[in-house]
Amino acid sequence: MRWLADLFIAHSAAQAVVMLAAVGALGLALGSVRIFGVSLGIGGVLFAGLLFGHLQVTLDEHVIEFAREFGLILFVYTIGMQVGPGFFSSFRKQGVQLNALAASVVLLGLFITFLVHKFGGLPVPAVAGLFAGATTNTPALAGAQQALKDMAELPPEAVTQPALAYALAYPFGIVGIIITMLFIRAVFRINSAEEARLLLQQQAAAIPKPTTMNIEVMNPNLDGLALEKVPLYGDSGIVVSRVLHGSEVVVAQPETVIHVGDILLAVGPRDKLQEFMLVVGKETATDIRRVPSSITTKRIVVTKKSAVGKSIDELETPKIYDVAITRVSRAEIEFTPTPDFKLQFGDTVLAVGEEHAIKKVAAELGDSPKQLNHPQMVPILVGIVMGVILGSCPIFFPGLPAPVRLGLAGGPLIVAIVLSWVGRVGPLVWYMPISANFMMREIGIVLFLACVGIRAGGQFMQTLLQGDGIKWMLYGSLITLLPILIVGLFARIFWKLNYASLCGVLAGSMTDPPALAFAGQVTGSEVPYVSYATVYPLTMLLRVVTAQALVLVLMRLGP
Repeated sequence: MRWLADLFIAHSAAQAVVMLAAVGALGLALGSVRIFGVSLGIGGVLFAGLLFGHLQVTLDEHVIEFAREFGLILFVYTIGMQVGPGFFSSFRKQGVQLNALAASVVLLGLFITFLVHKFGGLPVPAVAGLFAGATTNTPALAGAQQALKDMAELPPEAVTQPALAYALAYPFGIVGIIITMLFIRAVFRINSAEEARLLLQQQAAAIPKPTTMNIEVMNPNLDGLALEKVPLYGDSGIVVSRVLHGSEVVVAQPETVIHVGDILLAVGPRDKLQEFMLVVGKETATDIRRVPSSITTKRIVVTKKSAVGKSIDELETPKIYDVAITRVSRAEIEFTPTPDFKLQFGDTVLAVGEEHAIKKVAAELGDSPKQLNHPQMVPILVGIVMGVILGSCPIFFPGLPAPVRLGLAGGPLIVAIVLSWVGRVGPLVWYMPISANFMMREIGIVLFLACVGIRAGGQFMQTLLQGDGIKWMLYGSLITLLPILIVGLFARIFWKLNYASLCGVLAGSMTDPPALAFAGQVTGSEVPYVSYATVYPLTMLLRVVTAQALVLVLMRLGP
């Protein structure tokens, strides 16, 4: 049985696999345990690693270093791939306001962390760990550790301090935001379910779904005019899919000529359709869709690489075979596209035309739903290579004695955000199925937290019981509570922000999934999830960058 003992004790690749898998399994099980509706989540892996480290479990130094770095790369890259498509669009409309609040939470937390270092006498590695743990942000911990690792003059024990501080501050980081949500609800006597319902009504009115209207042409000024020259057509979100001329139904194209007495089947927002009707004529009870014809409709999924990045107007087969594209669905949102609207991998379009013609359009667009579940491995690997290169590139700033690097936490994150937003470059399509994204992300974060925990576990209990553990926990609670309390009260008092949206912003500003789940339960709606998704991309990027900046600036400039 010596071989079995060696499998758990003797340093080898097999021993590392067994230990890391055991830590991951135990940690995920621990993280799923709920106490008063709150759980550690993925943070349970860190605490399982601390336990194994405390029990003197060690791994080969080169193996654990590789597993930690590789797990970090997988984790931050998949985060970037998820948030990238909506990163820049999240700043539109109310997104600017919500992102301003979330950014304020991050910057206030950074300022309080600086005060803790300046007046509390805590070393830089410890305050960096508190900054990450108090905000339950693992990528921030990764960024801080990467920045410390790049400083060759630091003693080895300094690299483990962030993980110790992170573990001490993490539990209250989860609980503190929930306490803040309940506090704000109690102070302002908020009916959270009613506020969420009212907000959903306002949002539905602001972003109406496309509808249809049959309009008879009565304006003599439009007789003999092409559709593309009719006022309000196209640019205002109005698309005409079919035209009834006498007894014949034809597919509408921008160059289709209309006459008085024709009936148009128009698609678009209801208010815009009313304006279009006033220009064209009047609504009629005749439904063109019920008139016998060879015209049909089909939903087509964009899965062909050559179609990605093309605008509706640049597609060839719809013009050749007389097919109209009247609607597009992206991320479960349906709308009427303008001619210059660019298609992305995974979009679903509604095509109107004859059956044989629609098949030609489907061939140009791909229409292979199975490809949505097949990860594009070459772009993923190319993106990781580009991310590591960017993270290793030195960036020189005036006043700093040494260059700054984005590191393995920042480089792959930024590259993934940009590439997933671009969508396609030549034959490479940066699209990752959500199931593949979640799998790679979970494997990455489990590897990273398990390695971090095992390394720091040997010092954890000593720091907690004999060192400054209690003081670190108190400082961590200040970093958690003060920013979200200040921003939450400001947003409610001065901006009158809806409570459901506010809960989503607070959870997103801390990138805290357990708090988000709690907000969804408290409000009984999906509104917090929308706000969370709106601020998550910017917050995640700020957390990683500010954690590294905190370490680099404080370490370079000294006390």
